[in-house]
Amino acid sequence: MSASGLGGRRETHAFAAFVLSGGLAAAVNVVSRFLLSRWLTFEAAVAVAFLLAMSTAFLLNRAFVFRSSTHWARQYWRFAVVNLTVFVQVFLVSEGLVRLLFPALGLRWRPLEIGHLLGVMSPIVTSYYAHKHFTFRGPPDAEA
Repeated sequence: MSASGLGGRRETHAFAAFVLSGGLAAAVNVVSRFLLSRWLTFEAAVAVAFLLAMSTAFLLNRAFVFRSSTHWARQYWRFAVVNLTVFVQVFLVSEGLVRLLFPALGLRWRPLEIGHLLGVMSPIVTSYYAHKHFTFRGPPDAEA
C-alpha cells in the first residue's frame, strides 16, 4: 500500500473514531438536556448539556482519536475554544428549527428533541478539522 493510501486510511479511521466519540458525547448531550429540562428552561438545559457533552468528547477524543499524551490543560482550553464556537452553531440551529422552521412546517411531534438532535449533529466535519489542526496539533515547542 502506498504512503498516501495508508495516510488516507488512517484519516478515515480517525474520522470514524471521532464520529463515534462524538456520537457518545451527543448522547450525553441529548439525555442530559432531557433530564435537565425538568428543572431548567430549554435554552439553559441546552447550554448545561453542551458543557457536559464537551468534557465527555474531550476525554474520548484525547484517548481514542488524536492519541495525545501531553499538554492536556492547553488542549482542554483549545477544545473549549473550538466548542464555544460550535456551541453558537448548535444553539442557533436548535433554536432556528424549534422556534422558526418547525412551527412554519407544522411539526408538533417532539420538536425540542428533534431540533436539539439536529443542532448537535450540525458541526461534525468542521469540528473534526478544527480539533485536528488546532486543539490536538503537535507539542507547543514544535509551534514556531
